[in-house]
Amino acid sequence: MKTYAIYALRVVAALLILVTGLSIVESNEWWIRIWDFPRAQILGGLIVAGGLSLWLDRRAWRWLGLGCALASAWQLYRIFPYTPLAPTELAFADDVSARDGQCFSVLSLNVLQTNRDYDRTARLIDRVRPDILLLMETDARWAQALAPQLRRYPHRIDRPLDNTYGILFATRLPMQSGRVETIAERDTPSIDAVLSAGTPFRIIALHPRPPLPGQDTHARDAEIAIAARRAARTRIPVLAMGDFNDVAWSHTSRLFKRVGGYLDARIGRGTYATFPAHVPLLGWPLDHLFVTPEFRVRTLDVLEDVGSDHLPIHARVCLTGAATPGGAPDPASKEDRRDVKEILQEYRDERTE
Repeated sequence: MKTYAIYALRVVAALLILVTGLSIVESNEWWIRIWDFPRAQILGGLIVAGGLSLWLDRRAWRWLGLGCALASAWQLYRIFPYTPLAPTELAFADDVSARDGQCFSVLSLNVLQTNRDYDRTARLIDRVRPDILLLMETDARWAQALAPQLRRYPHRIDRPLDNTYGILFATRLPMQSGRVETIAERDTPSIDAVLSAGTPFRIIALHPRPPLPGQDTHARDAEIAIAARRAARTRIPVLAMGDFNDVAWSHTSRLFKRVGGYLDARIGRGTYATFPAHVPLLGWPLDHLFVTPEFRVRTLDVLEDVGSDHLPIHARVCLTGAATPGGAPDPASKEDRRDVKEILQEYRDERTE
């Protein structure tokens, strides 16, 4: 029995080391990119496999233990910024002395189109009463079910779709402009709007498609890269949000953050995992809120399960008009700009095939 356990341990450890290696490969293939997601779970598996190999498999511990140690170090390096052990990038601003109207609340939720328990989401909106509301996977039935809540918002932009990529945006803040647009992939809309909270600022809301069998990440990565470049070229503050179908520690999300000049309140605090809602141990941070330095974040919370496969993200932010004290985004390098160009070229090449 011990022999079978040892062989099983070797297979599991080798597979964990293999998928860690695959996650390092720069590729848009779905079967490679999916290993960006479960880094924390793979790290846990590597630690267990490495420890058991030292105990049960002394003949192979040198190579197996070393492989697990190196793979664990890489996984920890990637997720470490999203643990409480890392320094915070953006201090929570409990003492913002802003004028009325400069602080506002944001609620973002992928409702899960097939989730027909509309009342739970309606009650959430009634309780939180956000100034900015972003709902994703909204079809016509969702829009109709939430009509009483949406009537409270003077400004609304939406495109209901039955392909799980419908989007709905509503706000109480003055809106100077707003539109639904398709950045990279047909029938995968995003939101681009300019609002005002004492000072004009731009909202970018995304919900690109995830890596799935037969669906690589060319379009998803291109949409994220294009949105990052737009933020970098915008002369007013920018708030980006949505279900990116990409984890916070992936190369694409970190590239988006640097190129766009964003700060992330999750850094130094935790992952703020939102998916899957019903399996906390598999939690991945797919739903994001990024701000440029002119914003200060007062609170950021993952809220309760409302029947979707995602959990809601709720934040209260203040637009101060000045750079956040002590917080500076990581600068974009020449390599980052080259990576954006390569992502967009690969996307164009894939579209012409």
